Amino acid sequence: MNVLEIEKLTKKFGDFIAVDHISLSVKEGEIFGFLGPNGAGKSTTIHMIVSLLTVTDGKIKLLGKDIAKHRKFAKANIGVVPQELAIYENMSAYDNVAFFAGLYGLRGDKLKKSVAKALDFVGLTDKQHVYPEKFSGGMKRRLNIACAIAHQPQLIIMDEPTAGIDPQTRNYILQSVKKLNEAGCTIIYTSHYMDEVEEICSHIAIIDHGKIIVEGTKEQLKSIIAEQTQIEIEVRSAEHFRAEKLQGIVGVNTAHMTDDKVIISTAAEVNNMNDIIRMLISENVKIVSIKTMRPSLETVFLTLTGRSLRE
Repeated sequence: MNVLEIEKLTKKFGDFIAVDHISLSVKEGEIFGFLGPNGAGKSTTIHMIVSLLTVTDGKIKLLGKDIAKHRKFAKANIGVVPQELAIYENMSAYDNVAFFAGLYGLRGDKLKKSVAKALDFVGLTDKQHVYPEKFSGGMKRRLNIACAIAHQPQLIIMDEPTAGIDPQTRNYILQSVKKLNEAGCTIIYTSHYMDEVEEICSHIAIIDHGKIIVEGTKEQLKSIIAEQTQIEIEVRSAEHFRAEKLQGIVGVNTAHMTDDKVIISTAAEVNNMNDIIRMLISENVKIVSIKTMRPSLETVFLTLTGRSLRE
């Protein structure tokens, strides 16, 4: 069964098409990775799913119901963990969760039980009377999750839930995502950390320039570049070098600079390493090391979009 179905979804801002007739479905029980570079249309799509933006054209169905006609139903069955913290610093942790649960229609004993369950799930029961202003960044993130799941939604959208937190809390949140999924929740997950997506997502879609450019399992996506070699060259003195120049070399499909490394995707059957090195030297770029990489979601993303997910 599909929990979410998107059909030819489009969003225009004047003459600009932010989301261009995309279609996808999220099956019950999936952790669905939804990825895209900045400005690709990912956030706009999410905002339409949660009714923060009106749809220009197309349909969004939640559990078979058109959300445009069943907004109250959609609201009750979607939980959102936004990228920016959505909590009140001047209210206790308990009151924060209770406030958001109340917005979804929970009342009385049901509200109390749901709040207690959500706080227990994120490990904040002993901090329920503490104000978030005294919390660490990681604890605030956990409270953010509690606020989103207290009404027990069928679909949870997590937008960068581990941004800006310490490794221990990051791991805690990833384990929480897995537990939510094991408990029956379907999850849409976005992240700038490709290792997270690779670890927890069962299905992935990549959006760029408003269109879905690829969709499938991790294995299916990696198979796209199975006939290509990924090369990572650590460099120095490359401040003025444009990596895209390497795409003029026979066999090179994409070349991208990230930090102090040049990431190249090239046809496996073409032996062009000497040409690559020759161009770097001619551009006065110092080569520190060269290594080939196994196909990963990161290299798939770079190959298909020409950009790093963290840009």
